[in-house]
Parts: sequence; C-alpha cells; structure tokens
Amino acid sequence: MLKRFFLLCSGADLVLLEKCANGEQNKYAGIGATVFFTALMATIASAYALYTVFDNIYTAIFFGIIWGLLIFNLDRFIVSTIKKSESKRKELIQVLPRLLLAMIIAVVISKPLELKIFEKEINQVLLTEKNQMTLDNKTQIAQQFTPEIEKINTEITSLKNEITVKEQEVNTLYETYIAEAEGRKGTKLLGKGPVYKEKRDKHDAALAELNLLKTENTNKIQQKEATIASLLENQKLKETQTQPIISNFDGLMARVNALNKLSWLPSFFIFLLFLAIETAPIFAKLISSKSEYDYKLENHESQVKTWIQQQVHQREAILQTDIDLNNKVYSDLKTEEEMYNYKQKMARNLMKLQADSFYKNQQETL
Repeated sequence: MLKRFFLLCSGADLVLLEKCANGEQNKYAGIGATVFFTALMATIASAYALYTVFDNIYTAIFFGIIWGLLIFNLDRFIVSTIKKSESKRKELIQVLPRLLLAMIIAVVISKPLELKIFEKEINQVLLTEKNQMTLDNKTQIAQQFTPEIEKINTEITSLKNEITVKEQEVNTLYETYIAEAEGRKGTKLLGKGPVYKEKRDKHDAALAELNLLKTENTNKIQQKEATIASLLENQKLKETQTQPIISNFDGLMARVNALNKLSWLPSFFIFLLFLAIETAPIFAKLISSKSEYDYKLENHESQVKTWIQQQVHQREAILQTDIDLNNKVYSDLKTEEEMYNYKQKMARNLMKLQADSFYKNQQETL
C-alpha cells in the first residue's frame, strides 16, 4: 500500500511499472518518497511562515497544506517529464529548466525553516532593533514637543527673573531707609525724619508692587507649568500609542532581514540540504542508465505515435479517394451531357433535312 502510494507520487505509469522488475519499482518508489517528503517539509515551512504573518494556527495550517500540495504537484511534474534518452546532451537540455525550478522551490522551502531553526538568535537581533527603535521613537516624538516646552520654560524663567529683580529693588530700598534711620547713609542724621519717611514710603510702594507682581507671575507660572505637564502627558501618550507598532515588529520580512544579519554559513548549509533533497529525484533520473521502465515507456509512446500516424494517413487517403471519385463522377456527367447535346443537335439537323426534302418533293409534284 505504502509502496504503491510512493509510486503514485513519482508520477510514473503504474500500469507499465507493474510489468517491470521489483528493483525498478523500488527505484521509482524512492523517487516518489523524496517528492512526498519534500512536499511535507514545504507544508511545515509554509505553515510556520504564514503563522508569523496571520498569527492564527488554523489559517496557517490551511494555507500551508495548499502550498504543500502545490509543491508536490510541481515536483511530481518535474520528475515525470524527465525522459531518458540515448543522448546525454538532450537529457541535460531538458533537465536545466527543471533544475532552475527546483532551486527556486528549495529556497522557498528552506527560508521559513531557517527562521524557525534560528528563532532565538533572530529574537535577539529583533530585541536589539526594537530597543533602538524605541529610543529613536522617543527622540522623534520629543522633537515634536521639546521646542514648545523650552519656549514655555523660557517664559517661566523670565517671569521668575522679574520677581527676582523686583525683590532686589525692594531689598535695596529697604537697606536705604534703614541706613537713613541709623544715620549711616543719606543725611547721616540718627532718627526717623522726613527723608526717612520718604524713603520708607518708596520702599512700601515697591513692596506692594512686588507682592502684586508675585501674585500675577505665580498664576502665570502655574498656568505655564500646567501647559508643560499637559505637553509631557501628550508626549507619553503618543509614545504609548506608537509602542505597540514597535513591539509587533516581528513579522516575516523583519525576521528575514534579521536572519540576513546573522552568519550566512549555517543558512547556506541548510539551503544546500534542501536543494539536495529537491534535486535528488532529478539527479537520480539523470545519472541512472536507461532501464526497463524507460524502454517500455518509449515502446508505448512509439506505438501510440505510430497508431496516430496511421490514423492520420488513413484519413488523408480517404479524403484523397473521395476527391478522386467526385472528380471522376462529375467528369463522367459532363461527358454524358456533351454527348446528349451532340445527339440532339444531329437529330435536329436530320429532321430539318427531311423536312426540306419533303417540301421540295411537294413543289415538284405541283
């Protein structure tokens, strides 16, 4: 049962193989097994690759089976269309395009499996890239908010400087009227005279202005600090919104690119392995000598070709015979028609001569 299934996978004529030796059947069973297991590996590879895309196991399995059947059909077609010939050059010519197709299939099959085999290393590369992308993303988002925040901070600093300048002015006026009262500066008279009162009033007015300025600027500073807090909150919100995009940066293309950043030698050997598996049936038929099955297949095709040529020749002969018969029939009909017209003409001439002779005899009698 299993042997017959593998023979079916080989694409060979089962009727002819049943008449061949057991060794010949085993050879084609081995070719069919290679075709089957290549398709099985293609199914697994495709299902894994599609799982990284759809993130749904049922969808991945469904399309993976379809892909495996496609690869199975292609491999079976490649193997079944290779025919042994007495000329190795002819065999090479017919094998070359099939080898190219087999190489393409080997690449398609091996790449998803490489992604699975080197999954840990690829995850490490992706983690490094995600971290760098996170830093770059934060820097880019900060560049959108930083100018506005710096501008507001500058305004806050300016408001604080106004208060500081006013405080220095008030402190200076305070020192002035205290020094006047102590007689250290100004009039240098000890006591609180008119000059002291004038300087004290000036200080009190500046102090009132300072208190008012502090109240106004404090309110302004609080508003601007609230604006900065809102901007920072929006910045963090935008970082939070964009982070899932970075976190999900592990699709098929990202993994393939990450794989290309690893050492190429292991991937190359895996590709060679699948290339050997994919091309094994082709090389098996190419290097093997012309065997019993090939002779029987050639004989069967020759019989079919001869029979078709005979049928074509018979149809051409029948057609030519019909043409000849038709030509002869119509030629005979044409000859008979000409003979009929000639006899009719002679009869008319004879009747005319008889009538003329009768009319002439009547004239003589009268």
